[in-house]
Amino acid sequence: MVDKETLVRLIENKLKDSDNYLIDVTFQPDNAIVVEIDNDKAVSIDDCVELNNYLEQQLGDELADFDLEVGSVGLTSPFKCLRQYQKNVGNEVEVWLNGGGKVTGVLKSADEQGIVVTTVKKVKLEGAKRKSEVEEDLSYPYNEIKQTKYLIRFK
Repeated sequence: MVDKETLVRLIENKLKDSDNYLIDVTFQPDNAIVVEIDNDKAVSIDDCVELNNYLEQQLGDELADFDLEVGSVGLTSPFKCLRQYQKNVGNEVEVWLNGGGKVTGVLKSADEQGIVVTTVKKVKLEGAKRKSEVEEDLSYPYNEIKQTKYLIRFK
């Protein structure tokens, strides 16, 4: 019987010398195993096929009762690891907070403690007739973040 720990160990061993890295392994109720990988640039279909073939070769009959799906994380998938946050520094993101609410802005930085998002808000400055746009850096530790996604805008 195949288990998650074995899969993670095999996948990380296979990917250790490549630009790809493991995001998640999930077992679905319909006997599907979904492996998500990412890359700081792009994951190719060949990368997914190679990993799929490697896992089938290593596990053989243990995968007979499962449908194995190896793919890259979607553009709109929530970030699951620090490396995804770091990959998206400089990009616009949406951050949903555990306490409710959503923050939209440019991901300024990400480290082991949390993230900094630069937001733009309109405020009326003293003596001004109109509101002006002002940038503000907001810091969030990961334990306050429900999820973060890359923001796609069509202009």
